[in-house]
Amino acid sequence: MRAILLLTASGPLVILTSFASALHPALLDKLKGKGIRKFIAFDLPLDQVRWRYGGHFTLVEEDLDETDDLRVLDFDGHHIFDLFRFSELGPAIFHEGA
Repeated sequence: MRAILLLTASGPLVILTSFASALHPALLDKLKGKGIRKFIAFDLPLDQVRWRYGGHFTLVEEDLDETDDLRVLDFDGHHIFDLFRFSELGPAIFHEGA
């Protein structure tokens, strides 16, 4: 499982996914289905995400399975930016959808 911060046109999201990469074609299809075609993604340290979100993380993680491999953990930009420092983010991954 991965935790990914997505910076999108409508704001930041923290997602949990079983896909190996933010650029996995099936994940891109799922994001496109949610109206997300263009984004900047950063991997987040999973242990830190688990610790900072606590019980909420556990609830979302338990709901993640093989048929539903994308779950939104957080969509509150102020909350996300309060929880994570830029120095904690992985390298930026840019995706410009068609």
